[in-house]
Amino acid sequence: MVSPSDLLLFAQAVESGGFAPAARRLNLPKSTLSKRLAALEAALGARLVQRTSRSFVLTELGREIYQHARAVQIEVESAEMAVQRRLAEPSGTVRMTASIPTMQFEFVRRLPRFAELHPKIRLVLHASDRFVDLVQEGFDVAVRSHFSPLPDSGLVQRRLRVQPIVLVAAPSYLAARGAPRCPDDLASHDGLLANEIATTWRLRNESGDEAVVAPRLRMAADESTMLLGAALAGLGIAPVPEHICRDQLESGALARVLPAWRAGDVTTTILTPHRRGQLPAVRAVIGFLIAHDS
Repeated sequence: MVSPSDLLLFAQAVESGGFAPAARRLNLPKSTLSKRLAALEAALGARLVQRTSRSFVLTELGREIYQHARAVQIEVESAEMAVQRRLAEPSGTVRMTASIPTMQFEFVRRLPRFAELHPKIRLVLHASDRFVDLVQEGFDVAVRSHFSPLPDSGLVQRRLRVQPIVLVAAPSYLAARGAPRCPDDLASHDGLLANEIATTWRLRNESGDEAVVAPRLRMAADESTMLLGAALAGLGIAPVPEHICRDQLESGALARVLPAWRAGDVTTTILTPHRRGQLPAVRAVIGFLIAHDS
């Protein structure tokens, strides 16, 4: 049976150009390498090297066996690197930016746990609804929610999730005004809109049916937290990303309106500059966000 260690020594001898340089590189006696190659050839039943006192030339079969030996060498090196990555505790500062709702409704609960798991990583968090220039402003990670595809910016993009935008209202509002039974009923209801100019909602159900409706404008705000607060106050019906209002729906503080319909989708994407994204501390943050996404 062929010994994997003999294959590794054979690969080292080939890459070093002979027994003498390989022996110096490995800090082994030259005679040991010669004996191990002889044992490998005996196990294979074929000569791998035509060798004299001055030359070290692979046979045709030797060249083929070297490719297999090199594959074994790569696997061994990969295993060693995997162990080193595991043992090396990530450290350093990671600067991360995300929208205000993401910070308020998601990271406030998750990132303290990350800090407990990685005491050598210092998180610097920046909450902003504007699209921060990561490279120019020195950020390592951005978590962005968007309704249309992000432009090609040269950043590494990794999609975290796609969540529906749902219509919600306070039970008190629905008790006073009645719950809509179909999209057309929304025309007689107060709407909490994300934009005072775009006063219609384009709804879609699971069957692919679409409906464009125009509720009466009660309030417009381009920030989801404000829309959520207005809905909780009973001012009207609001379109809100599902993950932002999940707690209120579960507690009964809000109720779904037309639960078979959604008012679009919001995609959450993690972005990193190419080189910064390879740092162990940055990889740890990204891995945590993906593993604990819900």
